[in-house]
Amino acid sequence: MSFSDVNVEDDGEAVAGSTDFGSEEVRGMPAEVSWEMLDKSRFFLLGAALFSGVSAALYPAVVLKTHLQVSTPPQAAASTTAATILRRYGPRGFYRGFGASLAGTVPARAVYMAALEATKSAVGSAAVRLGVAEPAASAAASAAGGVSAAVAAQVVWTPVDVVSQRLMIETADRYHGGAVAFRKILLADGVRGLYRGFGVSILTYAPSSAAWWTSYAMVQRLIWRALGPAHHDSHMSVLAVQGASAAVAGGAAALVTMPLDTVKTRLQVMDTGAGRPASLASAARALVREGGLAACYRGFGPRWASMSLSAAAMVTAYEFLKRLSAKDTSRL
Repeated sequence: MSFSDVNVEDDGEAVAGSTDFGSEEVRGMPAEVSWEMLDKSRFFLLGAALFSGVSAALYPAVVLKTHLQVSTPPQAAASTTAATILRRYGPRGFYRGFGASLAGTVPARAVYMAALEATKSAVGSAAVRLGVAEPAASAAASAAGGVSAAVAAQVVWTPVDVVSQRLMIETADRYHGGAVAFRKILLADGVRGLYRGFGVSILTYAPSSAAWWTSYAMVQRLIWRALGPAHHDSHMSVLAVQGASAAVAGGAAALVTMPLDTVKTRLQVMDTGAGRPASLASAARALVREGGLAACYRGFGPRWASMSLSAAAMVTAYEFLKRLSAKDTSRL
């Protein structure tokens, strides 16, 4: 889940630059709804509905990105690939594999959110008790939470990613749905086939998630400091700052992780049959031989747009979700 590509590829957080770890660095900043303040059942129920809707809106960009990454020879432009998908499959072509993806989105996001919030709360509180200044404690907690959330979510998400990507690019309807694709991959390659690209997914999303949460918190602090206390009570200002901060963080993460994501996607969609599965190194070498370093950035435009928009949408939805799920709204 890029995001990954959420992906999470990457999900959004409710931190508005403040934490419950210690005193505020920027006075009057909007208060965070911490993990301890949440009604967990309401949080996960409402979260499943909210994030499913966001995923549905952004899924066509993921399909387009995947086609660009695996095309041989490479397509000239994203618009050409989009036109080809539309001509061959119609509008439904942009939602191939969505059912399988959605089935995994809910548990993967639940795991992600739980790991993120629990780790942030534990690490942030521990850092403050050790005498770490609040801004540094917040950054450390965000980084640790991002890593643990990405690793935990990939355990659930990688098989879903493998299946949904196969469905996105199939040309002969050989899988006939997610359940059939799951069985065929399992029979052909075993459990390893469902977890193809797991290692590179961790290499891609763990540091990306850590950097995303850290930079997101830092950008928010800078914006709130520039705006001043007069804007802190405005709900629209809060949403605008969170959305802008998330978009910047998402775009930066897309740029940094694009080469690994391209290799990961190729590994996951390869149909090895009886052959030996390709390694990360061999897949990377083949990609560079095919199109040079520029090949590593195929599909960057859709992925950058998807991750930026996804980050902004997820953050605002996540902040809204946490406030809806708070046990005591009088503290907000």
